[in-house]
Amino acid sequence: MTVAVFGGSSGIGRACTERLAAAGTEPVAVFDLRPGDDPPTGAALVRAVDVRDEDAVASALGEAVDELGPLSGMVFAAGTARVTPLLEIDRKEWDLVLSVNLTGAWVALAAAARLMADAGGAVVLITSVDSARPVAGLAHYCATKAGVESLARVAALELGRSGIRVNAVAPGVVATPLMQPLLDVPEVRDDFLEHIPLGRLGAPDDIADTVAYLLSPAASYITGQAIAVDGGMSLREHARLLRGD
Repeated sequence: MTVAVFGGSSGIGRACTERLAAAGTEPVAVFDLRPGDDPPTGAALVRAVDVRDEDAVASALGEAVDELGPLSGMVFAAGTARVTPLLEIDRKEWDLVLSVNLTGAWVALAAAARLMADAGGAVVLITSVDSARPVAGLAHYCATKAGVESLARVAALELGRSGIRVNAVAPGVVATPLMQPLLDVPEVRDDFLEHIPLGRLGAPDDIADTVAYLLSPAASYITGQAIAVDGGMSLREHARLLRGD
């Protein structure tokens, strides 16, 4: 049996890859737009894949199955973000964020579910607490994450009879390469910390632990859920990303 991680070479995806590989129960295949020269520890297969390309995703998953065995789990952690006021977002930027975050999730989920249809499996889609809480400057990002959570619920509804569980994990502020430019701004970092009851930023491993649980037999009766892993940040108003808003 095999687990596939899209966006598995950095940030949350990398942590998921290494956490799952360390468990040693199933080989882990990593698919990423830019895998880089430093593969995640324990990855059994690493390939460059654009999640927006249906044929490429299906081919990559088929290769993983051929080399490593039947697909039993999939994690979608690929994503991108831009901080831009709503009226300054152009169509190119809008399409980029939606095509990676939302269309990519659908492409990967559909391809994985077809391979799991006979024996069942588990899927986890990485979303964000921003899916339910408006953030000035993140209109396109928030819209995609809300869409991914809705996708997870519909997929859980439709695929349950095939033994396929689908859940979402919604991180809060996690120290990843994608977030680092924002976290390097002292007032933004301090504002985030003020909004997190547990008093610290999240680490990729915090998310990976929850993902591993949802893929495991211990979560065999959980499907269609979005679980926030945010240190309690969603209990408070979001920190400001646009100054002066």
